[in-house]
Amino acid sequence: MLQTLSHAAVIGNELALSFSDGAELYLELPLLRRACPCAACQGEPDALGRVVRPHVEHGPKAFDLVKFEGVGGYGLQLHWADGHGYGIYSYPYLFRLAGL
Repeated sequence: MLQTLSHAAVIGNELALSFSDGAELYLELPLLRRACPCAACQGEPDALGRVVRPHVEHGPKAFDLVKFEGVGGYGLQLHWADGHGYGIYSYPYLFRLAGL
């Protein structure tokens, strides 16, 4: 089923999301940052399909979410205080991170 995001807000140390079907997610900001799906954080396949995950270090502002914006009708792009903002988190990925 295609999820439609109704509302999103940072509440304390969590990103709270509510969807049109009544589903709600509460995701801790450090979890979201560590799970960033961008190639700089997760790696990308080489010509033979091997993925080498890069070593990522998080500085003091890495877990401060400063902005988020919808991407199409399928996900969110999160922007962090340390300047990182490349990851696009699809709604299914966010549900998996929440354990649902």
